[in-house]
Amino acid sequence: MVISKIDLGVRPLLLAPMDEITDPSFRYVCKMYGAAMMYTEFVSSDGLVRDVEKTRQKLAIYDSERPVGIQLYGHLIDAMVESARRAAEAHPDVIDINFGCPMKKIANRGAGSGMMREPEKMIEMTRLIVRAVPMPVTVKTRLGWDDDSKIIVELAERLQDVGIAAITIHGRTRAQMYKGDADWTLIGAVKNNPRMHIPVIGNGDIKTPQDALTAFDRYGVDGVMIGRAAIGRPWLFREITYYLTTGNILPDMPVPEKVALAKLHLQKSIEHKGERVGILEFRRHLSHYFKSLDNFKETRLRLLTSNDLADLHALLDYVQMRWGDVPHTPQPVTTLQ
Repeated sequence: MVISKIDLGVRPLLLAPMDEITDPSFRYVCKMYGAAMMYTEFVSSDGLVRDVEKTRQKLAIYDSERPVGIQLYGHLIDAMVESARRAAEAHPDVIDINFGCPMKKIANRGAGSGMMREPEKMIEMTRLIVRAVPMPVTVKTRLGWDDDSKIIVELAERLQDVGIAAITIHGRTRAQMYKGDADWTLIGAVKNNPRMHIPVIGNGDIKTPQDALTAFDRYGVDGVMIGRAAIGRPWLFREITYYLTTGNILPDMPVPEKVALAKLHLQKSIEHKGERVGILEFRRHLSHYFKSLDNFKETRLRLLTSNDLADLHALLDYVQMRWGDVPHTPQPVTTLQ
C-alpha cells in the first residue's frame, strides 16, 4: 500500500489515533512490534490556533516512529486550515483530518463525526487543507451519522476528488458510537468502487489475527487500522503479522517479555511526561498488560494505585517471579486455507 510516495508494504497494519492513548511512549512500543504507520492523539484546531501549550505538545513526533501522521479535528474551516499549516511545521509524513470521533464533546460541536451531517462543509474543508499543506492529506471517517444517512460510498469519492491521498473508514455510524458490530460491507463497497484509486483502510473490531485476515481477504482493503484492541497489547501487531505471513497463531506472549515491555513503556512515558504524569497515564495501558493471568486481582490493584517508580518496578519484578514460570495453555495453531 502506498500513500502518495509513502510505501507501507503489503497488507500494512496502522495504529489508530486515540485521544490520551497514542502518545509518543505508546507509539514507540507499537512501532517495536510492527505497526507500519501511526498517528498522534487528536489535536484540536482551536487549541493549536490559540497556541495552547498542551495542544502544541501533541505535535511532538520523532524520526524513529516514521511514517507518522498528525490528526486534526475542528468544526471551523479557517481554524482547521490554519492549524494544518502549523501542524505541517512539525514535518509529519501526513496530515490526517478527524471526521470520525463520536465523542459528544467533539461531535455535538460539529467536529469529528459531527461533520457527517454537513458533507458539503466537510468537502470544502478538506479541499482547502489539501491546498494549504505540502504533505499528503488523509481522512478518517465513519459510515455516516446514523442508519438513515450512510453516505460513505459517495462521500469517499468526493473526498478523493478534492485531493486526499488515502481514506480510513470506521465501520460504524456516529449514532452507534462503539456499540454493536462494525459493518465492513460498506467499507468493502468503497474499496470495490471502480472510481476509487486511493488506498482504503478499514477500521473497527480488529481484535485478532483472524479478524485482520478477513478484512484483507473478504473486503479487499489496502490496510487495516487497529485501535482499542492494541491498548496494553502492542504485541498484537506482531501476532497479526505473523499470522498473515505464516498462517499460524503465535502462543501468548511470555510473562517475562510482558514485564520487560511494561518497564520500557513506563520508562518512555516518564521520559516524555515526567514521573508523576508518566506513571498516571501509563496506567491506561498497564491495566491491560496482564489480563490473562489467574489470581491477579490483588496485584493488579496494587499496580494501578502505586505512584512510586521503585514500588512499580518491584511489583513488576514480583509479577515475573510469581507468574513467569507458570505454564500457559497453548493457543490452537491454525493454518490458512
